[in-house]
Amino acid sequence: MMGVINLVNEPDDLEELTYNRCVASVPFGSRYRLIDFTLSNMVNSGIENVAVFTQHKYRSLMDHLGSGKEWDLDRKRGGMFLLPAVLHETTGMARGDLFQFYSHRDYFYRGREEYVVVSRSHMICNIDFNEVLDYHIERRADVTVVYKKSDDDDFAKFRRMAVKEDGKVTVIEDHSGRLRTDNVSLEMYIMSKELLLDMVETCLAQGYDHLVRDGIMKNIDKLDVYGYLHEGYTGIVNTIQSYYKHSMQLLNPKIWRELFFQKNLIYTKVKDEPPARYAENAHARNSLIANGCVIEGKVENSILFRGVKIRKGAYVKNSIILQNCEIEENVIIENAILDKDVFISRGRVLTGDKQAPFIASKTKVI
Repeated sequence: MMGVINLVNEPDDLEELTYNRCVASVPFGSRYRLIDFTLSNMVNSGIENVAVFTQHKYRSLMDHLGSGKEWDLDRKRGGMFLLPAVLHETTGMARGDLFQFYSHRDYFYRGREEYVVVSRSHMICNIDFNEVLDYHIERRADVTVVYKKSDDDDFAKFRRMAVKEDGKVTVIEDHSGRLRTDNVSLEMYIMSKELLLDMVETCLAQGYDHLVRDGIMKNIDKLDVYGYLHEGYTGIVNTIQSYYKHSMQLLNPKIWRELFFQKNLIYTKVKDEPPARYAENAHARNSLIANGCVIEGKVENSILFRGVKIRKGAYVKNSIILQNCEIEENVIIENAILDKDVFISRGRVLTGDKQAPFIASKTKVI
């Protein structure tokens, strides 16, 4: 298989967290970025040829991915390709994903692989694509889509789908659909390279622009589309509420182990920093604290990224504090998300609600 991480037209509802970055490079879980999960899943499944189709705000993504060395993708043959969006000649706007695939079709022609897995970047899970491919071949499917069962509303936006008992998919709905079912698409599709290229050309010729909406959903009665049920933990992160909810679930040791310490690990960019330092009166409980932090105050049920400084008398609860934030003395923070390099001056009190956490954008001084 060859891998395609498709960031074109990816939903972008993470408010302040995506002012300066795309969804794929939003930090998650004290040291990772959202794209690390999809990328690691592909590498762990033996995929050595991965293309990342970017659209906009991809400076921090390029900085994070670099040459792909951390994922063992800095190779002479294959490896990782960052393919920027090709703009429309007349409007100067980036068009849908089919147009981008068509513009970079040389990438597909050069690859020797027979199958393609196309995935979004905002799915938090640990999945082996080889099992999906075996299922795809065994069912003689044209397209196999990975889905999960979700009974709660999840705060995220997602496509629901109707799946028969034999695994055949009869309906896939858009995010605004009214389908009453708990089958939720994980936006991971496996198909042959030949079918993908054929779909790209025929849909574009008819004036269509979107792979899933126009290529798969409109032709669902002509294609054999099957669903593969993923049973492990999965988080769909495309709104602030779902980001907060799935981040907080990492504090459950069972979920943490299942995501990061299965036989397949999740890789990320390495930054060499000293271990976290706890002062004499520091108090930390049920929290994820990354290396490089300095804790002098009290931290409870929170996720701290690298290089965060919590000064004396400060109290942080149910919050997510991104890299290099500094929290001065006697500050109280509850139910908040602070982006990178935020500075909170002494004595401030910031509280949000679990359904609507307080958010501070990057480099803000409060």
